[in-house]
Amino acid sequence: MDTLKLTQIGNSVGAIFQKDMLLHLNVGKGDTLYVTRTPEGLLLSPYNPEVAAQVDQGREFMKQYRDTLRELAK
Repeated sequence: MDTLKLTQIGNSVGAIFQKDMLLHLNVGKGDTLYVTRTPEGLLLSPYNPEVAAQVDQGREFMKQYRDTLRELAK
């Protein structure tokens, strides 16, 4: 089980991530992590689930109208 150490940063509290955790998340200093509440607790992810849903909808739209979009591109 991995742990995060909380530390004082000015008037805030921050978490210190081990290097292997950052590599696993594919994030680094200055990147944004999104917090999603789940029945098991909090999920940290570098991907915004709302944006991912919008991208999926866009892909479905393009798949549905593939022929029309191909004609418009000519």
